[in-house]
Amino acid sequence: MLSAQVQVQAAAQLPVQVSWARLGDAHEGLLNLLDPVERGRHDATVDPADRARFLVGCALSRLLLGELLDVPPAEVPLRRACPRCGGPHGKVRLDARDSPGAPASYEFSVTHSGALVGVAVCWGGQGAQVGLDVEDADGFVDVENAARTALSGAELAALHALPPAERQPAFLRVWTRKEAVLKALGVGLRVPPSGLEVSAPDMPPAVLSWPDRLAAPPELAMADMVVDGVHPAAVAATGMGSGAVRVAQRDASALVAGYGR
Repeated sequence: MLSAQVQVQAAAQLPVQVSWARLGDAHEGLLNLLDPVERGRHDATVDPADRARFLVGCALSRLLLGELLDVPPAEVPLRRACPRCGGPHGKVRLDARDSPGAPASYEFSVTHSGALVGVAVCWGGQGAQVGLDVEDADGFVDVENAARTALSGAELAALHALPPAERQPAFLRVWTRKEAVLKALGVGLRVPPSGLEVSAPDMPPAVLSWPDRLAAPPELAMADMVVDGVHPAAVAATGMGSGAVRVAQRDASALVAGYGR
């Protein structure tokens, strides 16, 4: 196992690591990685595709964090707790209560859309938080209805100024940025996304204006990505200054599909 000093030094130098797996990577051997709460949620999920996405997301998170913490993936201490009711369905985090001797912590964010499942991990020092979002470019999106809820007035006007064929990719780019930011801040869709205005799709990602409920937002770094050549994704991180966040991407399908086989 790495010494505490070496682990802290190595982690502090890491960019945000973003790893991607696929729906087809799910297999029964991954069930051995789940804790009782995860297994209960998995078994209670009716839709087979949603069940597979949840399984791959849990497995990928545990495999990545196990590598960083140098512990078996099934022993990575994870906890889900809703900030409002305390139920086991909140944002998943490393649980320091189960590893009080751990020299460091990591923050991570899980996303999925269509056949894609992604996990972003960053060093949790200096108040860092991370949010990741991906959207399936091949899926159907009711852009007009979604845009009226998700976009500010200025963003909606800019979207309608585009030719119809360009509106879905433009909307998805803007949406991934917003979702990543709201995840990084830990508020999710409890804050209306229309109040968060971001830069135009063809410009570097940035927040232009914040919702009133986030009157004193932290500095935020962002980056756009494209997965498998077509699917838009975005990552946002606090505690890393402002501007562009440094991202290291990894295709982790083989890691997930090969575990336990």
